[in-house]
Order: sequence, then structure tokens, then C-alpha cells
Amino acid sequence: MRRRRPRSGVMLPLALGLSDGLLNALVLAGGTLLQRKGGLDVLLGVRVGLAALVTAAFAIYAATYADLRAQLARASRQLNLARRGYLATTRLGRAVAREALWAMAIASLASFLGAFAPLAVGALLPGPAWMPVAAAYGAVALLATVLGAVVGGN
Repeated sequence: MRRRRPRSGVMLPLALGLSDGLLNALVLAGGTLLQRKGGLDVLLGVRVGLAALVTAAFAIYAATYADLRAQLARASRQLNLARRGYLATTRLGRAVAREALWAMAIASLASFLGAFAPLAVGALLPGPAWMPVAAAYGAVALLATVLGAVVGGN
């Protein structure tokens, strides 16, 4: 029976997606959040979340796929393979595409949730207009702290 290796690339797309979604929410809905003239509703959260999902999907897939293909090209050169890009046409090439799709799915969902959550909370809970902005900034700070601890940085 073949053992599947654990997916090690979950944390980075998750963190990138969440931070992208939170920042998208702050940028795209910042004016509405601070003016609060009845314009903040759950539908705004869905619209901003979908915009964040689409941008994250494209950016994460392109970056992950390019990075993994570059690793295959480097391995091909180190193995002195006669044909350039030989490893990309093998099962490894298909695995690279699957891994990039997996990272894209995680980052896209996390980006949607990161953008939708503060806007939905601001629309559903009564309170000051700056509360969703403060919650989003707090979530970004918490995310940065957790990531710093995970990767051993500051």
C-alpha cells in the first residue's frame, strides 16, 4: 500500500489568502466602512470576497506553478538530462500542476473568508462604524504574529 505524503504546502497559501482577503476588505470597502451611511451589508461582503477570491486564485496559481516548475527545471539541469524540461513532461509535471491547483483552492477560499468575515460582522452586529476596520487590523496583526512564530521570524 502506497503512503501519501502529507501536504506541507497548506500553511503558506492559507496565510497568504487570509491576509490578502483582509487587506482587500480594508481597501475595497474602507470608504463604506468609515462612512456607514447604510451602505454596509452582507452583499458588500460577498462582492468584496468574490473579488478577493478571483485575484488570489490567479496570483497564487501563477506564483506556485512558476516556482514548482523552476524547481523541476533546476533539478533537470542538476541531473544533466539531455532534454530541457524533461521532468515537466513526466508524472512530476502533473504533480506540480495538482499542487499549484491545491494551493490556489486553499488561498482562494481563505481570501474569500478573510474579506467576507469582517464585512459580514460589521453588517450584522450593531456598533461603531470603525469596529469592522479595527477587527480587520487586529486580524492582520494576529496573523502576522502567528506566522512569525511558525516560521521563526519576528
